[in-house]
Amino acid sequence: MNLSLTGKKAVVTGGGRGLCRSIAQAYLDAGAEVVIVGSSARTEEAAKEMASHHRPAAAVIGDLSEPECIPEIYAECLRILGGRIDILVNGAGSQFRCPAETFPYEQWERILKLNLSAAFRMSQLAGRDMLAQGCGRIINIASMTSFFGSEQIPAYSASKGGIAQLTKALSNEWAKRGVLVNAIAPGYMKTSLTETIKTTNPSQYEQITQRIPAGRWGTGEDLQGISLLLASDAASYITGAVIPVDGGYLGK
Repeated sequence: MNLSLTGKKAVVTGGGRGLCRSIAQAYLDAGAEVVIVGSSARTEEAAKEMASHHRPAAAVIGDLSEPECIPEIYAECLRILGGRIDILVNGAGSQFRCPAETFPYEQWERILKLNLSAAFRMSQLAGRDMLAQGCGRIINIASMTSFFGSEQIPAYSASKGGIAQLTKALSNEWAKRGVLVNAIAPGYMKTSLTETIKTTNPSQYEQITQRIPAGRWGTGEDLQGISLLLASDAASYITGAVIPVDGGYLGK
């Protein structure tokens, strides 16, 4: 099984932090040229920290929640990569927690723009280039809320349900033309956003942990294997899939 990405060129949105930083690091370590996209100066710092002596990482700073900025962001990524893209990971996203009856509409719009609309637009732009070259991999970051309902995160849930269906729709159109589109659905993962549950709601944290057959929350490293597989030649017959990485949570 060949999981090498030597010579491949990848763009990872949201790659400056959290789970997508682990994915970007895995691609870099596997031999790919990597550009990470984020909205803050931390993105450039992350690229410097990730880089090795042999494989530098690059950063593009831009706001993917602003539709008019996306073509410029993509063009800059493509320029850095020398005019070719082989792998796109759509991982940029955010959420806002609030009861549905008082959920601010501006938060709804912001989250849908970043989590779903930006993923479509980046996929559309990259897809055109991948279709022209006859091959490519697009990997969307879905969620457990792509499979079941939630409470107090209606915009996030809607966006991740949309990501699952977008993945299938793009795969249906593009697979026969060499562009494979899949999604990874992380379960409960240790991130800066979820670590606060331990301190603010320890009973909820324990309840969630008890439901996970693996007995623990996941980490960014737990996403690296599947991310490498889906980006590599070893996954040439996997497309349109939404793959949970959840320690068995969905099966309980």
